[in-house]
Amino acid sequence: MTAAVSSLFRAELGATLRLAGPLAAANLLQTAVYALDVIFVARLGQEALAAASLAMAIFSLIGFGFIGLTGAVAPLIAAELGRRRHAVREIRRSLRMALWLAAACGLAGMGLCRFGEPFMLATGQKPAISAAAGHFIAVLSFSLVPMLIGNVLRSLVAAMGRPVFAMAVTALAIVVNALGNWILVFGHCGMPALGLTGAALATLLTAITTMCAYVIAIESDRRLRRYRLFGRWWRPEWRRLGEIVRLGVPIALTVIAEGGLFSSAAFLMGRIGDAQLAAHTVALQVAAFFFQVPFGVGQAATIRVGYHFGAGNGAAIGHAGRAAFAIGLAFAGVSAGAMLFLPHLIIGAYVDVAAPANTAMVAFAVHYLAVAAAFQLFDGAQAVAAGALRGLQDTRVPMIIAIGSYWLAGFGTAVALGFATRLEGVGIWIGLAVGLVVAAALLIRRWHGRGSLGLLPAARTR
Repeated sequence: MTAAVSSLFRAELGATLRLAGPLAAANLLQTAVYALDVIFVARLGQEALAAASLAMAIFSLIGFGFIGLTGAVAPLIAAELGRRRHAVREIRRSLRMALWLAAACGLAGMGLCRFGEPFMLATGQKPAISAAAGHFIAVLSFSLVPMLIGNVLRSLVAAMGRPVFAMAVTALAIVVNALGNWILVFGHCGMPALGLTGAALATLLTAITTMCAYVIAIESDRRLRRYRLFGRWWRPEWRRLGEIVRLGVPIALTVIAEGGLFSSAAFLMGRIGDAQLAAHTVALQVAAFFFQVPFGVGQAATIRVGYHFGAGNGAAIGHAGRAAFAIGLAFAGVSAGAMLFLPHLIIGAYVDVAAPANTAMVAFAVHYLAVAAAFQLFDGAQAVAAGALRGLQDTRVPMIIAIGSYWLAGFGTAVALGFATRLEGVGIWIGLAVGLVVAAALLIRRWHGRGSLGLLPAARTR
């Protein structure tokens, strides 16, 4: 690497870190919001935790799928900024159509959530747990519209170089969620103890607060206010909506393929036993928490690669990808060590590891975290590779890779090892690892072959 190339890489590394840092912090804080729900619900007992786990498996699959669809606005805005620094009209149109799409998706998701209980019963879950989970997800569904709108606004501020807004708003969400759970789940400040329903209402309150906070932050920023982002919100831009859908549908299906693998694992665990399901819920929360850093790096890669894609700078695209991989994999190594060597300390943040009633659950969770430690590098690599490819507006083939990796390799292995061997829950987690390893290998191969595959833009003159 020549001195000039090394200097360009260091500059890109710094730019990626400045963007990825607040995004990763926001992701970690968001996971803390979800973890708070688990922590409060876990105090209601294993049956309540199992019901919440099944409900969140469905809700998360629906929510994250629509987040992937509407989040396609981020690479479009980044490319528009790369083509022209002050693309006011284009950015405003993209945001407007993404907000329309978010509202429509939220309403559709509310309809899907109404089938939660029948779906759980069809998968062989216990009637009592299915009934509790069905009611929980029905209340939770009302948070979809504000949640999706808030995610679009988060994508906007990140692409516009204001990722610190995402971190600040998510920090506020933690406070609102914690207070909401404390008041509504157990009944404080004169409110009745609502149990699982209270946790769902706390999530709704948090989603509404988050959406409003983003609007206030955007309208308070001098640079963003110049774009008049919420002006003429009633005017359709069908071509722009089509572009978001074209990029977003494969992203949504990719997210659903990956999220569906992990969500289906909860249903597989539910057929094995309540203790295994509860342990899976805790271990998955831990793995998801650590994953938020490489996921944030992947989001930064989408924006940095997308910016250079719009500018037609193939060399800078390569630097952006390398910088993102270096950051993501470095953290993945740290998180793997923590899971492997400090499992009881980590699990203790969620449940009382010394309580006799939790002995079996904690033992299962420790085993699952050992498998999670083994696949951290691959999970981080696939997240960064997928994000970088989205920056190139390459989403269809990664979607096919995700479906094949997670459902043919991953789910097939999970079922085979979980039910045809004595590994049971550990076998299911090995299946999750297999899916991530295959996805990482294929996505990285596609990223490295971006030139020969015709994914790079034509060089632009400025």
